[in-house]
Amino acid sequence: MISKYTRMLLLPMFFLVASFKPITPAKTSTVLKSAPADKIIFIENDWNEAVKKASTQKKYIFVDCYATWCGPCKMLKVRTFTNKKVADFFNKNFVNISIDMEAGQGPALAERWKLQAYPTLIIFDENAKPVLGTAGFMNPDDLMRFAEQALNGKR
Repeated sequence: MISKYTRMLLLPMFFLVASFKPITPAKTSTVLKSAPADKIIFIENDWNEAVKKASTQKKYIFVDCYATWCGPCKMLKVRTFTNKKVADFFNKNFVNISIDMEAGQGPALAERWKLQAYPTLIIFDENAKPVLGTAGFMNPDDLMRFAEQALNGKR
């Protein structure tokens, strides 16, 4: 027979063990690849990944060169890159990358590309050769013209 003392120890242990639930991973939502995005989808700070993707997909590369302190850079992200027409066009036609030019690969790329101001927007071909570049804020219509000008040289 179980002693009174043993029962006093086992009973709380039973409730403690019984109260544990198995840990299951949180359900994540699945985004359909065919669903249009409400903003440009960027690779963050990985030039090598962008070049590899562009080569594989035979797409041009759109590079957003920014600095965290840059006001016009922030405006681009909020006003221009979130425009649905711009997002749909860029996500369809480019491998998009956003690079903090003061961190990680940024300083070396800024030196190699001889950047003078932020934001700088550059379009490269699928072989990572520069096609077209500009500096400063652009509204959605101007950014679309800029992209189309770069792509017209491709055709």
